[in-house]
Amino acid sequence: MANKREPLSDKINIDMTPMIDVVFQLITFFMLTLKTVITEGDFDIRMPLGPSQGAVSDDPIPPVRVRLIAGPAGERAGISMNGSPVRDFDELQKKLVDLVGTGPGSRAEATEVELDCDYALKYDNVVRAITAVSGVVQPDGTVVELIKKIKFSPPKRPAG
Repeated sequence: MANKREPLSDKINIDMTPMIDVVFQLITFFMLTLKTVITEGDFDIRMPLGPSQGAVSDDPIPPVRVRLIAGPAGERAGISMNGSPVRDFDELQKKLVDLVGTGPGSRAEATEVELDCDYALKYDNVVRAITAVSGVVQPDGTVVELIKKIKFSPPKRPAG
């Protein structure tokens, strides 16, 4: 008897079904074990607290308007607070401390300062005004915060 061998086929059939099953099991495993943290709606917003019922509200302080007037060369020619003249930034700071107070129970948190600066005013005067209204330096070097809400009126170009 002669050994008869069948000719080998050039094509090998691989069954892909078990590999696809394993891939789907891995996908399912990772989908079910994945822990996603959704930060939707988690904003760091501090809303003002409403007054409690029966509480007596303090008289609100109207916005403080500080006007800085420039001279011809851009130097500071004058300061006024709510229409009344002020000599310098130290006096401006003292008037603000008298108006809102410092420490616990002060009304500095609720007070807003609007700086109205002349268009030609040198920038260092604006910085000195912000420094004067935002805090008081104590003799020991610590700073007591005053006004946190500072806004600027829109600049107006001089006519001409």
